Amino acid sequence: MAQHSDIKERILADIASGTLPFGARLTLDDLAARYDASHMPIREAVRGLQGAGVLETGPGRSARVRQFNAKFIEELFSTRAALETMLVRQAAQLITPAQLRQLETIEDEMEASLDAEDYTGALTQNRLLHGAINDIASNPEAVGIINRHWWLIGALWQRVGYAPERYTNVVSDHRHLLHAFRRNDVDAAGTLMGAHVIKAKFDLLNRLEVLRATGTSPIDAT
Repeated sequence: MAQHSDIKERILADIASGTLPFGARLTLDDLAARYDASHMPIREAVRGLQGAGVLETGPGRSARVRQFNAKFIEELFSTRAALETMLVRQAAQLITPAQLRQLETIEDEMEASLDAEDYTGALTQNRLLHGAINDIASNPEAVGIINRHWWLIGALWQRVGYAPERYTNVVSDHRHLLHAFRRNDVDAAGTLMGAHVIKAKFDLLNRLEVLRATGTSPIDAT
């Protein structure tokens, strides 16, 4: 029998791929048929995704895939910028040589993925790097909020396409951030991370504008 954790991952994958569109209404019967499972694990998976902010409560006993709009994206990035700037400043104070080497290894792997044009792998390594930095700060409440937001933003990036040229700036930002960590430069780390998140927001919104002009944007304009 399918476990709710497996079903949860399959629902997430289907949202990220666009198989389940943003705003789509989901019923227990529909999901049970799609994933060949009973209602119990489906219900548990749905509850978990509602708690993570991925699904919202729909009419009756249904759920709905969270809908995005430009205002919601602005709010997500504003929250992420504030929290990640705080966490990276803490990490710059606390980081050990072993933790710095771990970050350097992840960054090397991300750049190797880029060289191989494995952009999905690079996205994974990018998230691992940010996650490792946030973990150094040792603030699980803040990290929990960021992780929820990260999945939502990541799903949207997968839908709109992550332009390869953006990675040039991402790599530069990461390398400068590693330099700040080597020097335990709290202010530099905070400034770099704040700018890094803001640039990501602008890149995503600009990408959505391009898609909107062609009628292929996956989100509402407002």
